[in-house]
Amino acid sequence: MGWKLTLAVAVGFAALAGLFGWLGARPIQPMRGPKLVPYRFLMLLCAAAVLYMLVHLLNLAGVTTGRQSLTGVVR
Repeated sequence: MGWKLTLAVAVGFAALAGLFGWLGARPIQPMRGPKLVPYRFLMLLCAAAVLYMLVHLLNLAGVTTGRQSLTGVVR
């Protein structure tokens, strides 16, 4: 993925994380029944995806984020 697509996906996941966080924080309405969608879990999944996209953006910028030994040789 290129810069633009990675950034767009990261922004989309961040927006979804915000939306799911807001939906999960709403008060319970007993008259409507239980919540059937796990909004807080979906928020965490989207936040993890944002973190993954940020690491991918760093890799596109040339920053090495993988495992390295003290000598700098990748195992």
